[in-house]
Amino acid sequence: QLFVALADASAKRMDCMGDEELSQLYLVALLFRLEWPDRTFPLCPRRLQSAYQSCEPRPSRFQRDVAAALDRLGWTHVF
Repeated sequence: QLFVALADASAKRMDCMGDEELSQLYLVALLFRLEWPDRTFPLCPRRLQSAYQSCEPRPSRFQRDVAAALDRLGWTHVF
């Protein structure tokens, strides 16, 4: 309930947020998806992911290693 309330409040201010703020909301959206996979996060995940990726100049070596390990395990993910 708390995440939904925060997301609803954030949705009203999304147009005023920059990439830094939106990228932080992307991390919240990821947690939401892990904790409640049967529910939909009320903010646009593509917009949040785009903001997150624009703040990250390129994936770190650690991120690439984790992605490769997830691929080997057959865990579907978006990098």
